[in-house]
Amino acid sequence: MAEITFDDFMKVDIRVGEVIRAEPYPEARKPAIKIWIDFGPEIGEKKTSAQVTAHYTPQTLIGKQVLAVVNFPPRQIGKFMSEVLVLGLPDDTGEIRLVGPDGPVPLGGRMH
Repeated sequence: MAEITFDDFMKVDIRVGEVIRAEPYPEARKPAIKIWIDFGPEIGEKKTSAQVTAHYTPQTLIGKQVLAVVNFPPRQIGKFMSEVLVLGLPDDTGEIRLVGPDGPVPLGGRMH
């Protein structure tokens, strides 16, 4: 495991946002969902795609608060432009579960 400094960690801008829209992404190579996230007035709405179909449907994502890296450059995922990276952890079968606060927090809050 490579060590990083605290300054390195602080370069990664991880914010909380709320999923405001989600839809299937059938064109993706692996099953995925297109997700639009509101990060509050400072950052606004950003979109991404995530391979989270084992535990989530577009409907169950709406209103969910999630953590995402918001300062990566946009990345083309098939025909969809991903603007943020939502964070998740694999369960015991390797399927991703999204990371978020355990209670409501203001949108756009930065992880400390």
